[in-house]
Amino acid sequence: MPILAAPGDTWGVPGPVFLRLYLLAAVALVVGVLVHRRRILRGTPAAAPGTVGLDPQQVAYLNGGEQLAVWTALSGLRQGGTVGVRPDRRLTAGGHPPAGLTPLDQAVHHAANRHLHTRELRADEWVRRALEQLRTGLEQRGLTLTPQAREAVRRGPLLIVLLIAVGVFRIFAGLSNDRPVGWLTLAVLALIGCCVVLARVPWRTRAAERELSELRRRHTYLAPTSAPAYATYGAAGAAMGVALFGTASLWAMDPGFAEQAEIQRQAIAASGNGYSSGSSGSSCGGGSSCGGGSSCGGGSSCGGGGGCGGGGCGG
Repeated sequence: MPILAAPGDTWGVPGPVFLRLYLLAAVALVVGVLVHRRRILRGTPAAAPGTVGLDPQQVAYLNGGEQLAVWTALSGLRQGGTVGVRPDRRLTAGGHPPAGLTPLDQAVHHAANRHLHTRELRADEWVRRALEQLRTGLEQRGLTLTPQAREAVRRGPLLIVLLIAVGVFRIFAGLSNDRPVGWLTLAVLALIGCCVVLARVPWRTRAAERELSELRRRHTYLAPTSAPAYATYGAAGAAMGVALFGTASLWAMDPGFAEQAEIQRQAIAASGNGYSSGSSGSSCGGGSSCGGGSSCGGGSSCGGGGGCGGGGCGG
């Protein structure tokens, strides 16, 4: 009869056997998490990139989040001549707003009527409701993740954490039993690296990434480096420039307003705190960039040391 476990084997399981089983479980789990993650982050594009029909504020929300959406609405109103700034750096509204304003336009205009600072806009009740409405619309179009989808993406790394815990317990048990645990330690470290990468949950889908990429390609003439004549493109063109290329467009469009309203200072402060208000958004914002964690899946294959099972390398 073959001997399945020698006296003194940790948990009664030989190290090589445990290591092979552990690596098999790690590979299966990481691959399963990546497939599950990729399916959720795919989104549900309704049309080819560039034909979805997003307005500038929707583009801004996808590109830089709530703050950029607010600045995009503000830039459109400024270009339309309905919003200004007082010497005390508070906003002011002049004239009646034009027809066809979005809920966020109306909220920002209402805030300007009450002479808020630009830094107070996101905390304004009307603006908050408009931003929630904007986000909900993008979620329904499959361009941003719902809270439920984000929670589903988070579950995968939690399963990997459980497998890591099993490996850590085995390592300590093996050390206390004077068994070698080198290969198992490498496998656990690889899983930890995968878990760190996969723990980043983007808030926009790959469909949104493709849409933004196509819109930037089609609107390169609005980039500040192209020195566009914003007056020629009207309020909608100016707003799209800010939505795609960040506050640099607003500064190029109306530097006096941007300085007096302290927009550039807020943008610098936001970037210093790790928030993005520029053209690319968060580097991890796209599903594809984070999904690149698939390369970590190879981390488990490093446990191909399963072939090195001799010597009780699994504790």
